[in-house]
Amino acid sequence: MPRIGVIGVPTSAGAFAPGQEEAPGALRAAGLVQAVPDATDHGDREPFRWRPDREHPYAQNLGPVVEIVQDTARRVAEVAAAGELTLVLGGDCTVGVGTVAGQLGPGGRLGLVYLDLHADLNVPRSVRPGALDWMGMAHMLGEEGAEQPLVEAGPRTPMLAPDQVVLLGWGPDQAQPREREAIERLGLPVIPVDEVRADSQTAGRRALQALEDHADRILVHFDVALVDFTDTPLSENTGRNEGLPYATVIAALHALLLSPRLVGLTVTELNPHHVEAGANSIERLARDLAHGLTTIA
Repeated sequence: MPRIGVIGVPTSAGAFAPGQEEAPGALRAAGLVQAVPDATDHGDREPFRWRPDREHPYAQNLGPVVEIVQDTARRVAEVAAAGELTLVLGGDCTVGVGTVAGQLGPGGRLGLVYLDLHADLNVPRSVRPGALDWMGMAHMLGEEGAEQPLVEAGPRTPMLAPDQVVLLGWGPDQAQPREREAIERLGLPVIPVDEVRADSQTAGRRALQALEDHADRILVHFDVALVDFTDTPLSENTGRNEGLPYATVIAALHALLLSPRLVGLTVTELNPHHVEAGANSIERLARDLAHGLTTIA
């Protein structure tokens, strides 16, 4: 089993509202690091709490997001160079851009499994709220209309090609028009939410197979918004009666973590303020993350 390096990125800079900056600390308090054998905790960076950016309403907090992405990339690259599998605890979804940027350097082609209900293929002028955390994939792919400072935040532009990405758990009903258009235009491999619901482990294995000829190393981006908020409130996104039961999502994640080419896992969109009182949902998530990581061959 490879040694696991834990990197905390407590930020809600790209989010719709505050809360996600508390997620890394909450996962640590729930015992995640202690539950992973031989984990090295590389600590948290300085937190950034969401605030409205009235000067840039359609790409709010772009400057802080880019700085955090670049800092995360540097930290991930250092941990990966030391031979550790990176476990990055966000924070909003833009943290995943930093993980990808940091993993591009070690050599070999990188593949990304995006385990998320949303494709994050929006750009600032295609949606109103101006939250960059549902635009990360568009920026990693260098889509037209994306913000160049974020597109260019990594060691290469674009950071990823379409055949390096698989969208696992994507919800067509939650997609914005531009996201649907981009998926079709780019030919992005998609395993939709209903297929994961039908057989989560098979869906996870299919995602890995889709990258088999396109990637030497696999990175998993896990957005807890895939978990239905009614089943288990965890996410920043409070979508009810959408997504999947918690157990189904974890089964898909565990199938992904069995890949012998796995180099990292990013966990995003956890908002401790939204967790059901007394349900111990973060403790359960910490245990299940640790269990998936300890089964790595």
